[in-house]
Amino acid sequence: MRSVIKVSKTVDEAIKEALIELNVSEKDVKIDVIDEPSKGLFGLIGGKDAKVRVSVIYDPIEIADNYLSKILNSMNISAVNVVKKEGDSLIVDIKEISSTDMGILIGKRGNTLDAIQYLLSLVINKNRDDYTKVVVDTEGYRAKREETLIKLANKMAEKAKYVRKPIKLEPMNPYERRIIHSALQNIQGITTYSEGDEPYRRVVIQSK
Repeated sequence: MRSVIKVSKTVDEAIKEALIELNVSEKDVKIDVIDEPSKGLFGLIGGKDAKVRVSVIYDPIEIADNYLSKILNSMNISAVNVVKKEGDSLIVDIKEISSTDMGILIGKRGNTLDAIQYLLSLVINKNRDDYTKVVVDTEGYRAKREETLIKLANKMAEKAKYVRKPIKLEPMNPYERRIIHSALQNIQGITTYSEGDEPYRRVVIQSK
C-alpha cells in the first residue's frame, strides 16, 4: 500500500499535497492526522504545522499491474506492464515482449488484446460510481492498427466510387468501426453505415 506523510500549515493543505503526489482522489485514500496545527504561545512561539499520513486504499495502477501479471503468467508470456493514470483514463503498455508472445497477446485482429482490456476494465470499475476508461496496448499496436484501418478505409472508398456498389468490410469491433466511420465522414460522395449483429457487425462503404 502506497502512503506518504505530509506537513503543512493546515490539515487540508497537507492532504491536498499528498493527493497530488499520489495522483489519487480523496475517496480512494485513508487519512490519519498525526499532528493538528497549533499557533503556539501568543500565536508566535512554538507553533506547529499539521502532519498527516495519507494511504491509498484503492490504487488502479497497482490493481491493473497485479491483474495483468497474473494473466500474462497464465499465458506463459514474459513482459513488463507500464501502467499510468492520465485524468480519467488508465493507460497500460505491455513492453519488453518477444514478437512471438506479442502475436499471442494481440490475437487475430487484436481480439485477445481487446478481451484483456475488457476484463481489466471490469476489474478496475467494479463497485465504482465513477468510470475509468482502460486502454491496454503493446508496443504501439493500437496506433499501427488505426493507421492500417484508415488506409483501408480510404482505399475501399475509392473502390466504392469506382464500382458504384457498396463495399462490405470484414467484421470489426465497435472501436475499429468508429475509426472507419470517422476516417470517411468528410469524404465527398461517400457514406458509411454498419450492419449485422455482434460479433459479426461490419462497416459498409457506399458511393452516394
